Amino acid sequence: MTAPDKPEIGDRDLSLAGLLGALKPAGDLPLVFHYDGNTVRSGYHVTEVKAGQFSGLDCGANPEAWSEIFVQLWDIDEAGRTHLSASKFSAIVRKVSDHVRLDPTARLTFEVSDGVRPLALYCAGAPVLKDGSMHVSLEPRPASCKPRDRWLAETVAARACCSPGEAPSGGCG
Repeated sequence: MTAPDKPEIGDRDLSLAGLLGALKPAGDLPLVFHYDGNTVRSGYHVTEVKAGQFSGLDCGANPEAWSEIFVQLWDIDEAGRTHLSASKFSAIVRKVSDHVRLDPTARLTFEVSDGVRPLALYCAGAPVLKDGSMHVSLEPRPASCKPRDRWLAETVAARACCSPGEAPSGGCG
């Protein structure tokens, strides 16, 4: 059975520091999130920012440990509200960091709900300036088999340094 090509989860993840750094020059520009083919409504709220330290065993009995920050977005319309500015979003995160230790290198996960559908988990792409707003694409966070992902990453790395029929050179082997 051939494993489908799938990038390692870590290759798509934006850290908290990466997000805040990209938003810093945006200042008061609106911050617009996109998920499931929709644009988050202008009344959205950041309802929670949570930090967690996780440890466990993966399906190959390998110990795993990581930090993760969850930002919960409530996608609602609210009269008279506009999209949060990049600086307001950053200020909310800074306020949380006054009370909760936030690892700037932690994996960042967005939890999004419209108040009717259950929360769904997303990873964030790098913010993009477009039409006078900062846009962040949220992609569904899929389940992953870490041993398989590591094997795929090693296979891709080996292919990158050695083409078929050639002897390995340098550090490839």
